[in-house]
Amino acid sequence: MSFDERSLSGMSVFVAIVDSGSFAAAGEVMDMSQPGVSRALARLEKRLGIRLFDRTTRSVTLTDEGRRLYEQVVPLLAALDEAASSVTEGAAVVRGRLRVNVDPFFARLILGPRLGGFLEAHPQLNLELITRDRLGDMVAEGFDLAVRFGEPRTSSLVARKLLDTRILTAAAPAYLKRFGRPAQPQALSEHRCIQFRDPQSGQPFAWEFHRGAERLTVDTRGQLLVNDVGSLHSTCLAGYGVAQVMALGSELLLAEGRLVELFDDWPDERFPLFALYPSRHHPPAKVRAFLDFVLELLNAPQG
Repeated sequence: MSFDERSLSGMSVFVAIVDSGSFAAAGEVMDMSQPGVSRALARLEKRLGIRLFDRTTRSVTLTDEGRRLYEQVVPLLAALDEAASSVTEGAAVVRGRLRVNVDPFFARLILGPRLGGFLEAHPQLNLELITRDRLGDMVAEGFDLAVRFGEPRTSSLVARKLLDTRILTAAAPAYLKRFGRPAQPQALSEHRCIQFRDPQSGQPFAWEFHRGAERLTVDTRGQLLVNDVGSLHSTCLAGYGVAQVMALGSELLLAEGRLVELFDDWPDERFPLFALYPSRHHPPAKVRAFLDFVLELLNAPQG
């Protein structure tokens, strides 16, 4: 016998008759008419090729075959109910494995110091945090969520902007003492500029300056190309050259004077941070919880 939706429905009706003691009571439990209960049972008996009940005008009793079927079916139906409840709860309960692709700088600066509290709040969750400079193929690699800087490429992924951080041009006091301070962005063509590699194109990011609707691109030169924000910061702090850095993560360095912003009259270039995930429909509770956690961190004072 092949098992299909009608067979499952018939099994449910069969169990309801046994549990309630009559066809009429089973109809109330299943929200069916008594003739509907009778038809469902008759179809099941025909498919199985056995009689499940001995019926009289006053009683309904199980046959031996019916009793054996009941003993085997009840645990299976209970397991199906449990599985359905588990999946339904998965939309509201934070549990299971969550695999997240995160920009390394964001993971080190924002996530890392505070992950312990998130995991303690969700003891049924197992978090796998993968840090790298490229997104890759989220779906093929089994990621539930990604947190990445930069405008996302067009794809089927849901993209939710988390913030825009300001891009500023900075240098260490030691560099400025040695090479002088450029008076305007165009003067950077004569300075050591630390280039940062775009993970999507593999090429250095262009040095842009924004002021309202005004846009300026400067052709900069430099021997050093890096792909890690930590390396960008450290070489700039050491006085090697000028760098374009995100305001996010640079606040303390600027406040302490370890970095000097060079062109605060060009304040409007921004770089976005996005959350990316595969489905627009009912993201699991674990994904929603992590997104809420990230947003809470971004809204909290840094440093």
